[in-house]
Parts: sequence; C-alpha cells; structure tokens
Amino acid sequence: MKTLIKFELRKILTKRFSLISIAVVLLFSFILAFSAFQGMHAFDGKSNEGGGKSAVEIDKAIAAKYEGILTDEKVQKIMTEFKPTYDLQGMNAKYLYLNALQSAAFVRFSDLDGNWNGLSVSDVFGDEEIKIGYINGWLNTSQNMVKVFIVLSLINILLIAPVFSGEYSGVDNIILTSRYGKTKCATAKVIASLLASIFITLFVSAFNLIFAFAAYGKEGLDCSILFAPLGFVEGYIPFNITCGTLLKYQILLAFSSAISVTGITLLLSALCKSQMIAFVLSAAVHLMPGMLPISETNALYRVIVLMPFYHSQFSSIMSVEQMQNGTLYAVWAGPTALIFLGIGAVISRRIFAKHQVS
Repeated sequence: MKTLIKFELRKILTKRFSLISIAVVLLFSFILAFSAFQGMHAFDGKSNEGGGKSAVEIDKAIAAKYEGILTDEKVQKIMTEFKPTYDLQGMNAKYLYLNALQSAAFVRFSDLDGNWNGLSVSDVFGDEEIKIGYINGWLNTSQNMVKVFIVLSLINILLIAPVFSGEYSGVDNIILTSRYGKTKCATAKVIASLLASIFITLFVSAFNLIFAFAAYGKEGLDCSILFAPLGFVEGYIPFNITCGTLLKYQILLAFSSAISVTGITLLLSALCKSQMIAFVLSAAVHLMPGMLPISETNALYRVIVLMPFYHSQFSSIMSVEQMQNGTLYAVWAGPTALIFLGIGAVISRRIFAKHQVS
C-alpha cells in the first residue's frame, strides 16, 4: 500500500502543471503580503513619518508606549496626543488616520472634531479586558490569507480533479489493479489526494507566516484584535481573541477547507469521465455557497457557513454568534470536514472500483 500511495502522490505533485500551480499560489501570497507591507503608512503626529518598514517601526514605537490593558486613562492620553491641530474641513475625525493606534482610538472614542466623545472603555467593550499593542501587521496578514486560502482551495481542486477522472481513458490503473487489487488502488488514490492537499496547505500557510514574522516580528500576537484600526472595525471578527488565536483558527480552518474540498472533489472526479468537467463542477460546488443570497439572520446561514468555501473565507464562520458555553461556532468546521471527506472517500472508491471491474 505504501508503494501505491507514494506512486499516486508523485502523480499529483510532480506534474509540471502541479508545480506551476503551487508556484502561482506562492507568488500570489508574496505579492499580497509585500504590497500590504509596502503600502503601510504611519505618522507619529510630530515629525516622524514613513511607509513600508518605516511605518511598521513607527507603529511599533507608538504601540510600545501604550501596550498593556486598555484603560480610560490610556484613552485620554491617546486622544490628547493625537488631537487634530488643523482644520479637518468637515471630515469626521474617526476617519482620520495617522497611525494604527491613533486610528483604533479615534474610531471608537472621538467625536466629529477629534475630541473625546465621552465613552469609557467599558461603554465600548463591556466587561472584556482589551490588551493593546502592535497588531496592524498581523491583521493585514490575516486578511491577505483569506484571499490566499480561497485561491489555494481552487488549486487543490485542480490537482485532485484528475485523480479518478484522469484514469478512465488510461491503462496505468488496469496494470496496477491486476497487481494490487481494485480496492487498494482506489484507497491509495484517496489517501494520496488527502496527503497532497494537506501538504500544500501546510506549505502555503508556513510561507505566509514566515513572511509575516520577518516583516512584523512577534509583537502583538498576544494582543486583542478588537482594538484595531479603522479598516478592521467593520465586518471582521467581533470576539475578543488575540492575534495569535485568530491566526491559529484561520490556519485550522484552511486545513478543514482542504479536507472538505478533497472529499467533494474525489466524489465528482469518480463520477465524471472528463477531468475538465470534474474540475468545473468541483469549483462550482465549492464557490456556490458564497453566492447564495442568504442573510445572517436566516436560520440556514449557520448551515451554509459550514461549507468549505466559508472555512477559507474565514470571517463569516468566525463571526457567527458563539455557542452558549462560549465556544466559537467555527469548531464545527472540523467534524463537517470529516463528514465531507468520509462521504467522498467511500463513494468515490466504490464508483471507481466498479469501473475497474467493468
């Protein structure tokens, strides 16, 4: 069986098209990460201003002055230090961006003119204890990985779609079946597909994290994601978790997406005689949930977000209301992925085994 699995794994990963596809997703990751890094801008409100690496250093220096638990006293100091000294010309001060920490404070504690709006930390965050620090780089990394993991899902589909469908017109499997048996051949294909999908996901995740550590350092991983700059306030994760926890969940969901995608693609690969049709159908099934007009208030929404597309998209399933015991709803992604894999593996093996007999 080990020989068969290695053989099938090489077939999936060593094709020129496979290597090009993996290179493409890595290049896409690099372009997104580098663009976000170079596009950063920060001003300390006095004389120090810069972009890219300089912006990161400025933001880190400002965050270091206020790092720790957010208090009303710190809010007052931030509001005083960065109070606008020029005419905003009618712009709401909460949209003013000088640096990441200033933006995080102003969007929550500023009135129209940049003065304190009278709200306390407890008024904004309730009983949550908010630890602040440099989190801008990590939040940018997380948002970039959403795009990367959606593309990665399509790459996994592209590589797995030919696993069964590509054998219907070939003679390799007839030879292998006569030597190892139909069940072992089909099982080896399933295992190799799963291993390939997991390996690629691990490789891409590691690539993105290594770049982030190199660009931003490890500062802020233990800080809350809630005290974030303007661009992350709306439509991101509403729970008080740290950046480190955020990234752990995101990467785990990337793996659950890869496992789910493997199961669905194997099933359609066994059903389709054409590799292209298997890929198109698998991609359509994967992307379709994201196109359904189902609102967050609809009872079906909690079912839809368990589809693999939303594992990759990440923010929707993470934003679903926590369960009564305080556990994030996203934990259901794991069992759902195993169900998709189990159904896909069992049915695809049976379908392909019947083809081998005929």
